[in-house]
Amino acid sequence: MSETRTAYNNKEMLDWTAYFSDVMKTSPEKIKLINICGKEKNVIPMIETHKRVMIFADESHENIFYEFWEKGLGDYDMWFAEGLQPTQDVKKTKIIDMVNYKLTGPSVIFIVNENTRESYRIGMKNEYFSKGTVKYVGNEIRAVIMSLLNVDSHDTIAIVSGESIVIESAIIASEGSIIAVEPNQQDMRSMEENVSNFGLHNVHIIPDLSEESLESVPVPRLSFIVATKYLEEDIRRLLTKNPKMQFVIYTLELDILSGIKAIFEKYHIKNMEVMQISVSKTDKNSVFVTQPSPWLITGEI
Repeated sequence: MSETRTAYNNKEMLDWTAYFSDVMKTSPEKIKLINICGKEKNVIPMIETHKRVMIFADESHENIFYEFWEKGLGDYDMWFAEGLQPTQDVKKTKIIDMVNYKLTGPSVIFIVNENTRESYRIGMKNEYFSKGTVKYVGNEIRAVIMSLLNVDSHDTIAIVSGESIVIESAIIASEGSIIAVEPNQQDMRSMEENVSNFGLHNVHIIPDLSEESLESVPVPRLSFIVATKYLEEDIRRLLTKNPKMQFVIYTLELDILSGIKAIFEKYHIKNMEVMQISVSKTDKNSVFVTQPSPWLITGEI
């Protein structure tokens, strides 16, 4: 077997899993595996939401330890070895101690943080997002939106001007793709900052829904749209990409809401449902303050 090969096969990954299961005295089912050899995957969110992560990597991610340190993972415990097969040359260290080390070939990285909460991220607080130009929806309302989107791990979703929805969807759709449509240049910069800060590699940022922009992205199953006066045009263009598209529309404007039924009928979008969400929270003076109450409209072909 050639040591120059950079991708691990199934047997090699299983051998390493068995090795670390024995070393850690834990069941293989408690270890999260991710193979990033020659691939771009969401490694940071994986580490942040799992206690034990085994990463199969190669020289295509030569600066991976620096990236981990940059995202605040420097104190995490780590076991590191090079090669395709388990050996005795496994080094236990902290990520911060490997910050300047560059990968030069097939490598196995086993990261442990027993304090990690293995929880499903939904409705993240706005303080985690970039402090740019975007006005983020309240996290309680975002949680409802995420439940409507029903994202799975291999999903492809188009999101128009929904920056925080992009981030949460991208974390869940770890094997899929999120298409972030950002017409505003300042909002696009905030979107790029968020993607970088969360260590996401499955977000495609495009400036509009033109034929040229849509040509470069995968076909979405569903679209989430923060509605503007261009809503009908957005729907028409998205349907050219996927004629069986599902839609979730967000709006705070009664004028836009009143026109959606006619748009759906024109484009044969069925099963229309409308809900309004209202959230009130106490402020520092124990006075209830009501957040903006959006309408959410769903439909499908």
